[in-house]
Amino acid sequence: MTNTKRKLPATMTADEFLAWSGDGTGVSYELVDGELRAMSPASTTHGAIQSAIARHIGNHLDVPGNPCRVVAEPAISLRVRANINVRVPDLGVSCAPDAPGQVYLPDPILLIEIISPGNKQDTLDNVWAYATVPTVREILIVQSTRIEAELLRRGKDGSWPPSSEVFSGDVSIPLETIGMALQLSSLYAKTHLA
Repeated sequence: MTNTKRKLPATMTADEFLAWSGDGTGVSYELVDGELRAMSPASTTHGAIQSAIARHIGNHLDVPGNPCRVVAEPAISLRVRANINVRVPDLGVSCAPDAPGQVYLPDPILLIEIISPGNKQDTLDNVWAYATVPTVREILIVQSTRIEAELLRRGKDGSWPPSSEVFSGDVSIPLETIGMALQLSSLYAKTHLA
């Protein structure tokens, strides 16, 4: 058996990262300030929550005439230091048309991250990076160890709030960007947290 693992580059630009074919191990990466950051495989709970969110939002958006779509693990181009950053949330929503060869999710309006114990700090770092994207209006942060979520919503003046709105238990989260009330407890229905 041949070892196909390739040496990781020390630093990269966003363009180099997007053209890179990986290290041969199947590990997913994102680019943070020019350096590769490995993305650990998600737990089954994390994956089930991600799938449930995508299904609920996808079903909500799947109506004639609605151009919006939900995309799993899209590449996001930041406004600040875009030349050395490619961040990858769990889910993103865009209402811009899909086009051949698109790599970055165009004009994302809603980005969703799921926090697991092993990725908490990296995920929170990404959340603040997403706030630099002018089209992003809402950022939803969902916990994978308890039934809880936080929502950050950009104000009408373009500013972000000093703190997030926290939701827990059997409540609905108002996602204004897509006109949806997302039932929090339904995201955990197929997990041990239900």
